[in-house]
Amino acid sequence: MPISTSDPLARSPEAFLKDTARSIGFDSVRITRADEPWAAGERLEAFVADGRHGQMEWMETTLERRKAPTAMWAGAKSAVVVALNYGPGIDPMELLAERSVGNISVYARGRDYHDLVKSRLKQLARAFVAETGAEVKVFVDTAPLMEKPLAAKAGMGWQGKHTNLVSRELGSWFFLGVMLTAAELRPDATETDHCGSCRACLDVCPTQAFPAPYQLDARRCISYLTIEHAGPIPREFRAAMGNRIYGCDDCLAVCPWNKFAEAASEAALHARAELKTPGLDELAALDDATFREVFSGSPIKRSGRTRFVRNVCVAIGNSGDARLVPSLLSLLDDEAADIRGAAIWALARLDPDRFEAEKAARMVEETDPCVMAEWEGAA
Repeated sequence: MPISTSDPLARSPEAFLKDTARSIGFDSVRITRADEPWAAGERLEAFVADGRHGQMEWMETTLERRKAPTAMWAGAKSAVVVALNYGPGIDPMELLAERSVGNISVYARGRDYHDLVKSRLKQLARAFVAETGAEVKVFVDTAPLMEKPLAAKAGMGWQGKHTNLVSRELGSWFFLGVMLTAAELRPDATETDHCGSCRACLDVCPTQAFPAPYQLDARRCISYLTIEHAGPIPREFRAAMGNRIYGCDDCLAVCPWNKFAEAASEAALHARAELKTPGLDELAALDDATFREVFSGSPIKRSGRTRFVRNVCVAIGNSGDARLVPSLLSLLDDEAADIRGAAIWALARLDPDRFEAEKAARMVEETDPCVMAEWEGAA
């Protein structure tokens, strides 16, 4: 049933939501129906059927729950989508030329956004429940709910050719959160796709992860490879990774709509000083305890030291900086096979003679087949 009020001067529940969300600190809030049919579920099903989700098995196991908001909660009638700007205020592409430092995706340079967005979303939910008595549930990225299609349906922006959401007001740099509610709220109008003939995001991708406009093959995406992919990075993508050690911003950074984006006002989302231009040698030296300490409160901690230092080794191999060879030598005996393998590949690129010398001394003791393949130079 639609929420009504006996006071003609009182704010509508929609106005209450939007005013409260902005007072809490969200940069945009939009509303859409959660119980209407949509094509997003079919697109997701095709994505998984084609295997483009790679090793993200959770997308397959939760597929039915992801296909529609009501599959998550049958009582959901409306979805309230909120956005929090994390604009960097600089061009993140500039760091790609500094090959001896690690390039971390803009969203991961500050505090973990999950905690910040969810905390504010819970504030909004409590206020809405106190005002209306309606049932609510909140979601920030970790639940099987498709936030981007919901945000597009609510008119917050449109899913660009890179499949990410683009806003005329916020550009590409913003986090999403969703509050589902049993209340029947008046939906906002959807937004028009303003990509036009532009294909900047498609053309800039270092690994050609877009088989067609509006389609992504995660298995080729550097964000997926550096964060979600377990095991050795496929050889065909290593050189293209450059110094990207956690995520990739290229397709977002080149979007022309970012000319309207502003730097984040939330201090917690500003880049930590030590993560702006971290030296690859310093990152390669992180043991597990130090890794956890350095990245406490950061989304990077979730991926774990093994994947992170594996990525650092690949970046060292791409650096062309022979001064980083000692960092690789210290990792040839690392407990993690993925790190050892990546260090071997990087050493072969930076110092072939040292690689051959180390190969003769170490390969006979190696037992992991993937690491042995790196010594042998096999794919």
